[in-house]
Amino acid sequence: MGALGISLYPEKSSYQDDKVYLDIAKKYGFSRIFMNLLLFKAENVAPLVERLRQTIAYENQLGFDTFIDVNPYTLKALKVDSKDLAFFADMGVEGIRLDMGFTGKEEAEMTRNTMGLKIEINMSNDDHYLERIFDYNPNRNQLVGCHNFFPQAYTGLSTEYFVHCSKRFLHRNLHTAAFVTSQVGEVGPWSLHEGLCTLEAHRSLPIGSQVKHLKFLNVVDDIIIGNAYASEDELRAMSEAFYADSLTLSVDKSMGTTELETEIIEKTAHTYRGDRSEYMIRSSMPRFTYYTTAIPKKTESFPIKRGDVLILNETYGQYKGEVQIALKDRPKDDRVNKVGCICQEDMILLDAVQPYTQFYLRFI
Repeated sequence: MGALGISLYPEKSSYQDDKVYLDIAKKYGFSRIFMNLLLFKAENVAPLVERLRQTIAYENQLGFDTFIDVNPYTLKALKVDSKDLAFFADMGVEGIRLDMGFTGKEEAEMTRNTMGLKIEINMSNDDHYLERIFDYNPNRNQLVGCHNFFPQAYTGLSTEYFVHCSKRFLHRNLHTAAFVTSQVGEVGPWSLHEGLCTLEAHRSLPIGSQVKHLKFLNVVDDIIIGNAYASEDELRAMSEAFYADSLTLSVDKSMGTTELETEIIEKTAHTYRGDRSEYMIRSSMPRFTYYTTAIPKKTESFPIKRGDVLILNETYGQYKGEVQIALKDRPKDDRVNKVGCICQEDMILLDAVQPYTQFYLRFI
């Protein structure tokens, strides 16, 4: 099981505000922290490091694992040699994230540190960086991956590219992470940001939908909020989506949907059939549950649009009772009752859900 994470920027926040945020996050099952150690001038190193130590000590008291973001310039400013990472172990962090990489040899050497520090590398580039590190025989137990976040609108990763890059790490059984964005958080590493997410498609979505999408894609372990501070409602929604036993798609109910249709939709544990169609997600079990139940056809039918939630009515022969979610538009069909539509926030999930996935549908 992966972990939920938050980000803190102590150089831009107060210790008391961080403590309050950490306490709330802990309540909802969050257990890892991303912290930034990139943005400082050399003369400000000492007070910033002390501020980070203060917060990290409290995080450790609560049981959080902290990863701190560094690059070669950070190490130079701190007078830290990549072959001796005792400085970071002394800070009490779980690991260091390399915002910028070395040649591969240095990263491999860093993973062989004897202090148990994890070395987290960037997952968002389609190159041979990971292979170069493995050329030098790293300690894979101390090597993990994390995607970037992208503060500028329209610069985030596409879903296809995200999955492609993530699979490099999956194939080597490495622990992985990615970022989602709060819609209310205003603090990040830069003075201006337009959300701090990994996937561009997530930038304006509610955080629960972002998390559900990443769970459907199933290519990263940990999910971290890139900006601070998320609201308590967001922390709760993220926790509920992440720790849910089954995935749930939210549905806007159509006018005239009957009690029976509502029961078929909401009380069925749906399973996406393995013989997939490009036109629909099919859930066939209701055919057997409701095979003796009359499912009248609607008095009026409409063209079927992507995201429509459908029940095949009693005029459809042996297919009566089947539930479908439209993936493509198609002509209207009197044998098909439209009962709702996947809510706009969850439409992104339609291309992510895979055959044989079990899921629930809930009217909102």
